[in-house]
Amino acid sequence: MKRVCRKLLLLASVIPMLVLTSCWNSKDIQNMAYVTGIGFDFKDGKYITYVQVLNFANIAKSETNLSGRNVPTWIGKGEGTTVTQSFNSIYSTAQLRVFWGHVKAIVFSDKFLEEGERIRSSYDFVNRYREIRYNIPIYGTREPMRDIFSTKSNLNISPLQTVMESPEMTYSQRSSIMPLYGYKLVALINELAGAPLLPSLAIDREAWTEDKDQKPMFKIDGAYFFQGSVAKDWFSEDDLQGYRWMQKKLQRSIINIPDDIEPKAAIVLEKPRTTVHHVVRDGHVNYTIHLKINAYVDELRRNLKKQEIEDMAAQAIEKQIRYTFKKGTERKVDIFNLTECLYRENPKKWRELNKEGGFMIDKESLVNVKVDVKLQHSGKYKLRVD
Repeated sequence: MKRVCRKLLLLASVIPMLVLTSCWNSKDIQNMAYVTGIGFDFKDGKYITYVQVLNFANIAKSETNLSGRNVPTWIGKGEGTTVTQSFNSIYSTAQLRVFWGHVKAIVFSDKFLEEGERIRSSYDFVNRYREIRYNIPIYGTREPMRDIFSTKSNLNISPLQTVMESPEMTYSQRSSIMPLYGYKLVALINELAGAPLLPSLAIDREAWTEDKDQKPMFKIDGAYFFQGSVAKDWFSEDDLQGYRWMQKKLQRSIINIPDDIEPKAAIVLEKPRTTVHHVVRDGHVNYTIHLKINAYVDELRRNLKKQEIEDMAAQAIEKQIRYTFKKGTERKVDIFNLTECLYRENPKKWRELNKEGGFMIDKESLVNVKVDVKLQHSGKYKLRVD
């Protein structure tokens, strides 16, 4: 009797183990389509959506062998009268189960950005879906979506190692237009005084070659300025040359001094500390920008003193800030978002001007630009002291 009981106990303990080790609802990872990029377009009253799908088995091989073979990219397209309907139409031809947990970038066409309701509809869909994260880089573009999602990185490494999916790599060495992430866009377009700049993603088809074959590569060529949830205007990177100095997270940016025509030195600038204040005089709001920034010498073409370098760098930065401010006011765009300072410091005056409607600043609004450049070092070579 005891022997029978022991056998029954052993059997009772083994059966649950057999059940637990089985995965009734499991999916083979090689039999799923992993979406890594999403594109939004609008045409003839319909939402057009694109998905970039990669084979992760191929990506793993290319990452272990940097000079490996080219990794193919699959691009799916759907359309519908709503964003949801458009994405669901992709399912009908996907052949595999679509997984959204690896989305690395979202791209909006310039046509899609013309209507604010489209942005809200797209992000209502994206943020409701639990697999898609909030901290995804987002862009606008004037390029065809299929060209965007078929552009690869160099050296045949992972297609996820590009400016589109990993903008921080390029920004750390050349800080121009700061990457924008989904959660930040949603926060800023819902702010009364919020004004995000959405980076513009372009394709450079001439800079790089593989041997003698042209290889297109991503670049940030400008940005879309938002007013509310609508992309009001597009500015080139040259138009925004002064905007970079207002970015608190700027990591590294280079300028020629005193100018690009006859440069005497190339200076690297980093870690800006910017403050904006306003004064109301005769009903007109005057703004002052005060910028403190560190610098070091990257190239010296003329024998200059430390004070000369600091002064010329300060003048060059002030000139760029005023240039960008002028470009914005010409198109009635507050690129530096100066009115946010008024909104924070003097909400009563801001509400008064907001009720009047129209553009809150003009070409005379930016009265003072004070720039203090602190030269940290000149590399291995010393500067003139006399």
